[in-house]
Amino acid sequence: MTKATGTVALVGGDEWTEPCTVFDTRLLELAGTSEVLVLPAAAAFEHPERAVERAATYFEGLGARVTGLPVVNRRDAETDANVSAVRVARFVYIADGSPLHLRSVLKGSAFYEAMVYAYGRGAVIAASGAGATVLGDPMVDPRGGAYTVGLGLVPGLAIFPYHGRAADHLRERSVDLLARDAVLVGIDEKTALVRTGDGPWEVTGAGGATVYRKGAKPKTVKNGATVELGAVPTSR
Repeated sequence: MTKATGTVALVGGDEWTEPCTVFDTRLLELAGTSEVLVLPAAAAFEHPERAVERAATYFEGLGARVTGLPVVNRRDAETDANVSAVRVARFVYIADGSPLHLRSVLKGSAFYEAMVYAYGRGAVIAASGAGATVLGDPMVDPRGGAYTVGLGLVPGLAIFPYHGRAADHLRERSVDLLARDAVLVGIDEKTALVRTGDGPWEVTGAGGATVYRKGAKPKTVKNGATVELGAVPTSR
């Protein structure tokens, strides 16, 4: 495993809305491109084309163009054209939806390996809601707040999206079951946790990020502040 030079942005939900323009503009600058590839796999059962259309309208206002990647099932994630497209991408945005379906599509796929390769070469990988959850490992299981296996782009880090309006009992269960060697971060809606390479994690957006560790008091970090999470993004 080698350290990545790219940027990862974990968004707590409500992506592609006006409060997100500040960090999305910055992500476009970091990517050095005006082309955004949107992966709608998590929305496979919720009109994935609508996610792409919404992203296109939003990014058009930022001077960027969106291309939807036709990946909604495992077969699509092994298709040469999709794999080749993500391998050379500079900015990939993983849309919200079902985290369990998204994981089933991506885990161990040629598409995911190509995305990790792009990230290791300096690409921006942004993911909102379900997408952010799946990029961690351990991964918060949406069926009850326990843990399961994630993709591990950010190892040792579990992500709890929509933290600002999460049900107390789900949040408390995730905190209670957290392993001692892992970190749980609750990210509010319209808020991103961003890291480039092995630099610091920075909170940016309308809300904050709350860090949970076993046996420690929660710490909430707001817009513009950095936080040490003890988990370094890596690339194969």
